[in-house]
Amino acid sequence: MSGRPFFWQDPGGKMQQGNTRGDAGTCEGVDLASLARREGTPLYVYSAAAIRGRLRALQAALAGLDAGVCYAVKANSNGAVLRLMAEEGAGADIVSGGELWRSLRAGIPAGRIVFSGVGKSAAEIVQALEAGVARFNIESRAELELLEAIASARGQVAHAAVRINPDVDALTHAKISTGKSENKFGVSIAEARAWFAQADRWPSVRLDGLHMHIGSQILSLEPVRQALQRMAGFWRELEAAGHAIASIDVGGGLGVRYREGERPIEADAYVAEIRQALDGFRGRILLEPGRYLVAEAGLLLSRVLLEKEGEARRFLVLDAAMNDLLRPSLYDAWHDLVPLGDAAERPPVAYDVVGPVCETGDTFATGRTMPRCEAGDLVAILGAGAYGASMASTYNSRPLAAEVLVDGARYAVVRRRQTLDEMIAGEPSAATWQTP
Repeated sequence: MSGRPFFWQDPGGKMQQGNTRGDAGTCEGVDLASLARREGTPLYVYSAAAIRGRLRALQAALAGLDAGVCYAVKANSNGAVLRLMAEEGAGADIVSGGELWRSLRAGIPAGRIVFSGVGKSAAEIVQALEAGVARFNIESRAELELLEAIASARGQVAHAAVRINPDVDALTHAKISTGKSENKFGVSIAEARAWFAQADRWPSVRLDGLHMHIGSQILSLEPVRQALQRMAGFWRELEAAGHAIASIDVGGGLGVRYREGERPIEADAYVAEIRQALDGFRGRILLEPGRYLVAEAGLLLSRVLLEKEGEARRFLVLDAAMNDLLRPSLYDAWHDLVPLGDAAERPPVAYDVVGPVCETGDTFATGRTMPRCEAGDLVAILGAGAYGASMASTYNSRPLAAEVLVDGARYAVVRRRQTLDEMIAGEPSAATWQTP
């Protein structure tokens, strides 16, 4: 089991494996065992170099285009990660007022922020108009009319893109597919066509953009190609009808390597499809990667609590749980599990790897063959940089895990471990009763 990967990164953006030999488990230049002793477990660890490498490779592939990368904040909304994105010139794709606040606080200019999401509240729309976000991605007629009403009352003109649903199967998990006709996201091309034809009905909304996003963890270019072709066909139709399109947002969804045999789409190949489909477009092109930039740059360190020999299964119980990393429970998602230190050289055993939460769904892996582990051993759960900490909860009254960012031979705690007092800080006793 020596040499198993932590993350993949090189100056060209390709991720290469980290070091797991013997007791030398490291992230960049930081020893993971020492990090766990100092900061405790469960512990999220992110590599700044890996994030920069993936982002810079995508930006390099876009050279020569009027294009921008708007990082999908929902993937990992830690302030340090957002500040890193801001420093590298990325914008933000947000889906809530909270993500807008985080992005602005991290230094991402409002002019590089696009507001997506199927259910924006009136208060969030006001917040975004006040901040001056670059564009709203509109997903329903009701939302379009709400944006018109609010912008008109404020004496503003909101820039907006229609999120079309191209009815393309992203060939991914059903719970992260967003571009098929039965999904809740976006509108049909027919409905979008009607909106543009009636654009004068919404004078306070400048409808001059197109947007799509067909799903997450896409590992094949074919659905991307199909969706881009449908988007491009609609753009050309609109321009021929006299509707100027200033922005085309091609969404995100690029997949990453979670397990053996999975290969991310290379940045150059992806951008080549965009160049071909949108050849001749003179407006701005936006991309919304999230997972692609941060997933492989992160891992979750956990310590073994015990082994349990059941009648039919052998269990390995970790101190991390589904409240820390929900993806395996929610999506049946695979994450590589790498024992560190001496455990890496022990004979293999088939485990059900579980956490201590009182749910059968609190399972990271079933029948996973890995080196035999003992209480106190460290296990790295790989590919945890996206939809890990951002989806965490305090279920079972388990405080949120700490997060650290590694940069070379140094690290910084970018979210301290939540204390019990902090966990209940918003729960006053029922000492003061009120009536509505």
